[in-house]
Amino acid sequence: MRAPAPAWAADLNDETIALAEATLGPALVHAVALVGEVQLFVQRDGLVPALIALRDTPGLEYQQLMEIAGVDYPERAERFDVVYNLLSLTRNHRVQVHVHTDEEQPIPSVTGIWPVAGWLEREVYDLYGVLFSGNPDLRRILTDYGFRGHPLRKDFPMTGYTELRYSEEEKRVVYQPVSLAQDFRTFDFMSPWEGAEYVLPGDEKGSLPQAKGAYTPLTADQAQKAGAAETRTAEPRAGSESYAKTTADSTVDTGSGGPESRGAPKPANPDVTPGSGGQNQ
Repeated sequence: MRAPAPAWAADLNDETIALAEATLGPALVHAVALVGEVQLFVQRDGLVPALIALRDTPGLEYQQLMEIAGVDYPERAERFDVVYNLLSLTRNHRVQVHVHTDEEQPIPSVTGIWPVAGWLEREVYDLYGVLFSGNPDLRRILTDYGFRGHPLRKDFPMTGYTELRYSEEEKRVVYQPVSLAQDFRTFDFMSPWEGAEYVLPGDEKGSLPQAKGAYTPLTADQAQKAGAAETRTAEPRAGSESYAKTTADSTVDTGSGGPESRGAPKPANPDVTPGSGGQNQ
């Protein structure tokens, strides 16, 4: 079982595409099911009627707008894709609606259908520079005031265009062009899921055999040979548990199960120890 509950009803993809083609008509450019999800490519001018039809048509009923995402393809004339992710609560199904545009042609706002789209369109505008006609408050939402450029475009420099710092002379935060103290470098950090291609100091210990039962990178055959080559230790002369003793060199031998120690006569008076030492101290 992949999950306690299915993420979406993937068996509805074929009938969703057929019903979308019959409902959207010429506004639909292309429909395809990829990686288990339905993707609908619609005309820019027909976006709003298409989304209303996807929301209100029985058998589709995509009531919720979950997200609006942007994608940049710099090699295309219309370089941007704006993707609307819709969810049908009644059918437990999702679709992605794609619209193409460029830096100048605006996309009709869908805030009249889903008011939450106001913030989502602002994010796409801020990060990609896509314009939305009809949005009542199309301003930047993630970057700072006076920010230059759109950070998620493929041609946006990784260092940005401007940097800010606190100026001791002016006693305030100032903006200035990016100045790098050295050339931009890529650092070789070890990937947590792939590992480094070289041996880090201390990693050579991982090639040594460990105690039996512990994890070891060696094969079973190598571990067995390493275990057979271990130095054998002498067996203990007597068990560590008192009830397990069977032999002992000492006269104190009561641990072997006898009622008293062997090798010495029993004193007549238990308060007197035989010998010249007199009474017990």
